[in-house]
Amino acid sequence: MKIGLVGKPNVGKSTFFSSATLAKVAIANYPFCTIEPNVGVAFISARLDCPCKELRQRYEADGRLAPISPDDPRKGSICQPRTGDCIGFKRLVPCYLVDVAGLVPGASEGRGRGNAFLADLSNCDALIQVVDAAGTTDIEGNPKAAELDSTNAASSVQQEIDFLSKELDNWILGLLEDSWARGVRRVQSEGEKGILSFLHEKLTGLGSSITLVTRGFESFKQQNSDSSPPWDWSSETLGLLATCLRSELFPIHIAANKFDMSPEGVIAKLHANGIIIPCMADMELALMRASSAGIIDYQSGNSSFEILQQENLNTKQIEALEKMSQKLTSCGNTGVSDIIDKVLFDQLDHIVVYPVQDEGQWTDGDGKVLPDAFVVPVGLAAKELAYMVHSDLGDGFIKGVDGRSRRAVGADYELSDGDVLKIHSK
Repeated sequence: MKIGLVGKPNVGKSTFFSSATLAKVAIANYPFCTIEPNVGVAFISARLDCPCKELRQRYEADGRLAPISPDDPRKGSICQPRTGDCIGFKRLVPCYLVDVAGLVPGASEGRGRGNAFLADLSNCDALIQVVDAAGTTDIEGNPKAAELDSTNAASSVQQEIDFLSKELDNWILGLLEDSWARGVRRVQSEGEKGILSFLHEKLTGLGSSITLVTRGFESFKQQNSDSSPPWDWSSETLGLLATCLRSELFPIHIAANKFDMSPEGVIAKLHANGIIIPCMADMELALMRASSAGIIDYQSGNSSFEILQQENLNTKQIEALEKMSQKLTSCGNTGVSDIIDKVLFDQLDHIVVYPVQDEGQWTDGDGKVLPDAFVVPVGLAAKELAYMVHSDLGDGFIKGVDGRSRRAVGADYELSDGDVLKIHSK
């Protein structure tokens, strides 16, 4: 599962990426400071409490564990994650983020990094477009004075949102127009099925699937008023088709960055096909670094933090932390993990499941408690999970056993969020 971070230069993409992944990438105030795609792992809290909470309750009830100690650094969690962490029964699960160098108008015609940028997006399942909600950069990504009026700021941000969609539309349109008439004439005897296969073939390099192409084409049919045969469709009609296909192939969600510097009311004036979340990537990065240094107790997505080493801080540092605390409380959170959460779990329809080797103790073969948490699409079957764990488990799949009910389930059993599953294999 990969989510691409996109947008014009100098709006805070690399800061967003670094704050979400704690990776050290080039962060500078000029266009194209990120030349090669940066891929990192962001850890997002699962929507449901980790099953280790139920396990702890069971162990406390039978005397195997004492009640949670106030000074427990993991706040009661007893699982042993192979990757990520679990604190206070909030299991952190991985999501790949791709930070790609900035886009400029005309990329579909070769400007900036052009097709190299667009090609980097092909392997992403969804896009988060980081935009400058404060209006401190022009459409090329060059610094300028911040917009003080909410209408002007919203207009500037809307221009950003629209230009990325337009560049992607033009890119797809260019692919469609290449030998379009000859291609659709070749499959005309197959009717709509032939057109869908042709489109899928055309767009396969963009990570398309027949399902996504079909959804895009259905949307196109509802809006298309051109009654001429497909091989005679105008550029405008093909442009509409490109837009409908882009909406399915590249769902775009908006991280309205520098929200704390923007005029009041900007977010309400924006329009986008995806979700729009106000973000403060600079603050998130500062808080995550302070947390890593042991200065504060902070988890991404929280609306507050605790200063742990106040006696070791100078007055200026304390004042800076207090200012961030006030801003964080008033805004709710920095928005960074919030938008990744919503894209991953709501827009891409994913859940978290826990494969184990012992359905009673919820451990692996080495006795580690709930070491694995898999992020999977809604509707995934038990046998498909077996293949994700190891191909041999999938090939030899016999049955699954629900870790809670101890009920046996078949290959087609549809997994639910938070399931603990033992896989029996030959």
